[in-house]
Amino acid sequence: MMKDLKTELTSEEQMKTYSKYFYKPLAIPNPELMDILKLGPMDPAKALMPENINELLDPSYHEVENGYCVLPNGAAYVAVNNKFPGVTVEMINWWFAWHALEDMRYMLWFKKGHYGISISDEDRAIILDPETKMIQKFQGRTHNVIEDAGGGPEDIQITFLTPEELGFDMVRFKSPAVGTVIGANGISSRRAGGPKSPAIMTHFVREISGGVEFRSRFWLGYHMVDKKPVKMIPDGIQIPIQVAMGLAFHNVQEYSNLASFLPSLYEEMEEKIF
Repeated sequence: MMKDLKTELTSEEQMKTYSKYFYKPLAIPNPELMDILKLGPMDPAKALMPENINELLDPSYHEVENGYCVLPNGAAYVAVNNKFPGVTVEMINWWFAWHALEDMRYMLWFKKGHYGISISDEDRAIILDPETKMIQKFQGRTHNVIEDAGGGPEDIQITFLTPEELGFDMVRFKSPAVGTVIGANGISSRRAGGPKSPAIMTHFVREISGGVEFRSRFWLGYHMVDKKPVKMIPDGIQIPIQVAMGLAFHNVQEYSNLASFLPSLYEEMEEKIF
């Protein structure tokens, strides 16, 4: 059964202390990143292909850290580098465990495009178990979200993977090269109709002076299968550039907003999940 879109909080949700973050005005999206994206699509030759994901572990930056394009094989690519002042790696790991447990937690992240979230009873029990390590409260879990990433509401199944499952070299996977990675296979279904759309999502989090940076990479049309990227869309099919563009702008909007309140929310919740 399809879950209804939620745009308002229930009276019970309004009673919770952190409901104030839902009613807080949305943060202004990072204007520098928005201006870059407004320049139009990037050169596909400068995209990081999923086979080369370990290049994210290099200490430098890529030539294009913010951009979007359609790749020659018909898949699409999105890259965004969001900065999180005052945020730690621990806060990021906590957030991806915490927000899955209630609709409101997902909605307050970005109320203009987040309309609900659900998880299985099994995953809920794992997240709530105090013996579960924080990263295991999202790695291996599946979030079912209702989200508008620029093209209208979609039902998206996000199956979170370990760094190893994403293809990272675990010998190199350590600080300071990386703080944490939030990665997943996604499959989305537009409520307006159309084919299901696969994607690989990777948020590569690295510590920087005064906070962390969120180097997001999306490969639309791909899934990770047995630690290797596989193009899932048929040859001859091309993902519309508008899809990649919408996701790029949405990414800046939602993470600019999260960055604006995550430190205070984390302090208020005292690192607790529930």
